[in-house]
Amino acid sequence: MFQALFNSLSGLFSFSRSLDTVSNNVSNMNTPGFRGSDSFFANIDGGYGTQIAGQGLRPQPGDMRQTGTPTDMAVEGEGYFVLRDRSGELHYTRAGQFRFNDSGVLVDTATGYDVMAIGADGGLTQIDINAYRTMEAKPTTRVKVGGNLVTRTVTTTSPATPINATMTVYDTVGATHALSVVFLQTDNIGNYSLTIKDETGFTVHTDTVRFSGGRLLTPNVASFDLSYAGKTQEITLDFGTSTSGLTAMTGVSDSPKLSVEDGHGVLGISSMAFDDKGILRLSYSSTETREGQRVALAIFPNEGDLRLAGGRMLDNSSIREVEHGRAGQGRFGRISGGSIELSNIDLTREFADMIIIQRGYQASSRVMTVSNEMIEQLYNSTRGG
Repeated sequence: MFQALFNSLSGLFSFSRSLDTVSNNVSNMNTPGFRGSDSFFANIDGGYGTQIAGQGLRPQPGDMRQTGTPTDMAVEGEGYFVLRDRSGELHYTRAGQFRFNDSGVLVDTATGYDVMAIGADGGLTQIDINAYRTMEAKPTTRVKVGGNLVTRTVTTTSPATPINATMTVYDTVGATHALSVVFLQTDNIGNYSLTIKDETGFTVHTDTVRFSGGRLLTPNVASFDLSYAGKTQEITLDFGTSTSGLTAMTGVSDSPKLSVEDGHGVLGISSMAFDDKGILRLSYSSTETREGQRVALAIFPNEGDLRLAGGRMLDNSSIREVEHGRAGQGRFGRISGGSIELSNIDLTREFADMIIIQRGYQASSRVMTVSNEMIEQLYNSTRGG
């Protein structure tokens, strides 16, 4: 009878602790990246009573939810994000709610810990956007010339009329300069002189553009140098080819078109996103992009033996072996940018566990009551009443 009392008492303690685990699961159902736990019962040595032998982490991933925040990330498959605290200790999480702090470093929103990137040598470094905030100026090097120049009959009494066009180019420091381009028909077979002047009216280049039957003849490019801010840059005018380029046709209006194909001033970031490999992609314009650092991931030999600390991060004391790597390589999963992973808590399962725990607790309590009544009856019978 006394053993039954102790057995039932151990059952009450164990079911109570198991309910603590369930309550923690339910309370964290909205915690991003949370992994639910299960309590494991075991018989006490000697064969009497029960105890909680330990807990196991549920490795199943939670559902993905898009947030629209470019710095949020979720792992599709195996892998944990790597965080580093101020003392240099590493932590691991599936909760990819990140942001760039005032110092330009990507950090975890809940803890402020640095999010780690992995370099080409496998080393871990913080993700710092400061080196990528701007893209340096790029000078213009190429201009495409198209459209049409009308060939007319030129005489001494009816001279040719200059055809004007303009283009805006960038110098080496990103400043813009407006250049004027003047085409002038020089004969009746379709040859044109080309004159390029800067903002001051100074002639920076002269050349000749030759046509036959309205089609370009080679050479179909013209190159010239400009000097700004003490630096010289070469610009090439590309007139196209005889089948696709500047023409000199009659019956068509004068319409030379100058398209600057490259060059820009100092550009700031217009958008950013992490791709499925965890690489930070930065856009500065519709044509100018840049590749930043790559997020580091970590995997463990047995995820079920790990412990969560604070609901979001793995407890360092439970981590014995870890492998760092890159998303999309080997066992490592891929990154879903602009998304977060929700907890993997299934309320239906938790409610079912609560019912089982409640029944077990009630049964243990009933055994304790019966044992107590029997012991009391035994004591009463010894009083010689």
